[in-house]
Amino acid sequence: MTDPSEYTNVRDRARSVAPLAPREFLRWSWRQLTSMRTALILLFLLALGAVPGSVIPQDSVDAVLSAQWRQAHPSLTPIYNRLGLFNVYSSVWFSAIYILLMISLVGCILPRTRVYLKAVRARPPKTPRNLSRLPEYRTLELDAEPSAVLAQARAALGGYRIDAHTDDAGVDSIAAERGYLREAGNLLFHVSVLIVLVGFATGSLFGYTGGVIIVTGGQFANVASQYDEFNPGSLFQVKNLKPFSMKVTDFDVKFIRSGREVGMAQDFSAGVDYSLGDDGKSQHTRISVNHPLDLSGTKVYLIGHGYAPDVTIRDSTGEIVYAGPTVFPPESTTFTSSGVIKVPEAKPDQLGFLGTLYPTYAFTMKTGPFSAFPDAKNPGLSLQVFQGNLGMDSGIPQSVYALDMAGLKPVKENGQALRLTLLRGETTKLPNGLGSVTFNGVDRFVKLQVSHNPSDWVALMGMILALTGLLGSLFIRPRRVWISVRRKGGRTLVEVAGLDRSAGGNLADELDGLTAHLEEKA
Repeated sequence: MTDPSEYTNVRDRARSVAPLAPREFLRWSWRQLTSMRTALILLFLLALGAVPGSVIPQDSVDAVLSAQWRQAHPSLTPIYNRLGLFNVYSSVWFSAIYILLMISLVGCILPRTRVYLKAVRARPPKTPRNLSRLPEYRTLELDAEPSAVLAQARAALGGYRIDAHTDDAGVDSIAAERGYLREAGNLLFHVSVLIVLVGFATGSLFGYTGGVIIVTGGQFANVASQYDEFNPGSLFQVKNLKPFSMKVTDFDVKFIRSGREVGMAQDFSAGVDYSLGDDGKSQHTRISVNHPLDLSGTKVYLIGHGYAPDVTIRDSTGEIVYAGPTVFPPESTTFTSSGVIKVPEAKPDQLGFLGTLYPTYAFTMKTGPFSAFPDAKNPGLSLQVFQGNLGMDSGIPQSVYALDMAGLKPVKENGQALRLTLLRGETTKLPNGLGSVTFNGVDRFVKLQVSHNPSDWVALMGMILALTGLLGSLFIRPRRVWISVRRKGGRTLVEVAGLDRSAGGNLADELDGLTAHLEEKA
C-alpha cells in the first residue's frame, strides 16, 4: 500500500514551490504569446471577429442602413453599441487582437528564421552505417569502379547538395539533400501574413473612406463637408484630400424578369463626368459594381442605388415651399422605399411627411399597397402628414431620414389621421387649407463609396508572397539520398537509400530511376 505520508509530502512540496519572479513571468508570457499555437488562435479570432463586420451594418460603410438597423432593433442596439459592433474594425477588442497577432507573428518568425539560416548553411548528414534500415533501400552490383559509379551518381543527382564521405573502413559514399526552400516557403507565408496586416493597418491610419448619395444630375466635390459620412484614419489630414469633382449623368439598371430570381438587379452602372484638380477638363466614364473609378489612387465604388420621389409642396398661401427629389432608401428586394420630407418654410405650421414609395404600385384588399416589381413602371407614393414644429431650430443635429415627433401632430381628416396615396403626376390638396402635394415622378440616386488607401500595393504584395510561399511549402519536398560503394568479389557493390522528410512523400520512383541510370552507365 502507498504510504499516506507520500501524498502529504507531494502536497507540501507543491505548496513550497516559489511563484515566478516578474522577469520569469514576463519570459513565460512572451513564450506563450509567440508560440505558433497562439498565432493560429489569434488568426482564428481575427477571422471570427470580422464576421460581425460583414453581417451587422457598419457606420463607416453605410450609415443609413446602420441607422435603420438601430431603429428596427431597439433592444439590441445598446448592447451592440457597447461592444462596438457597428464599428468592428476600429473597436478596441478588434485592434487588440490585430496587434497581438502581429506581435505573435514577429515572435514566431524571428527564431524560425535563425534556425532556417543555420540549416541552410549546414551540409548533408553523413551516410548512416546501415542504409538498409531506411524506408527506401536499393542494392546492385556493377562492373564499374567505385569512383566512376559515384561520378555517375553525382551527375544524376542534379539539384541536390552533395557531400562525399569515407568512413573508417575505407568505404566511399556521397550524401545528397534537397528541398531547403520548403521551410523558406513556410517562412515566406508567415511573413506575407504580417505584410498584409501591416498594409491594412497602414491604410486604416493614413487613408479614409466616405459615403455619398447623389441623385442623377447631381454633383459632388471631394471636400469633407459634402460627404454624408466621412471616416478618416487617425493620422489622415483632411487637407490632403485630392481635389476632384464629378456629376452623375445617368443610371442604368437591368432587372431579371423571369425565373426564380425575378426582380433582382442583374446589372447596374452609373454614368459619371469627372474632372481632376482645377483644370476643368471633364471626362466621361461608367462605374459599375466591380469596376470602380480610379482617380490618382482614390477609388470611387458604386455600392447601391434607389429612388428619389420628386415632390412639389405648396403651403396655405399657395407658395411653393418644397420642390425636388428626396432620397428614399430601399427596404426590400422590390425596392419599396421609405423616407422623410421636411418642410420648415410652410405656413401657418411646419409640415412633415413620412413616406413610402412603391416603384410599381399595386394594391389588394388582403395585402394593401405593395410594389409588384422593383423597376419604376407605375410609381406610387403613400404619405402620412404631420404639422407643428419640426424641431430643426433646436440646434441639435437631425437625421434626414427621421422626423422629430415631439413637436408634431398628425393632420386629420374626418377625425382620422390623414394618409395620402398619389400616383405619378397626381396632385392632392391637404385638408384645413394647409396646401397641396404633387407627385411629379421619381429620379434615381446612387450610393458611392470613396476610398483612399495609400498601402493597397503593400497588401497586394503580401497576398502574392503568401501564394508563392504556400505553393512552395506544398510542392517542394525535402529529401535525402545516400549512395555507398565498395569492392566485393571483383565487382562494385552499390547501396542506394533515401528518406523523404515530407508527409506522404514517395521516393521509390526517384530511387528506381537513379539505380536504372547507374546500371545503364556502368
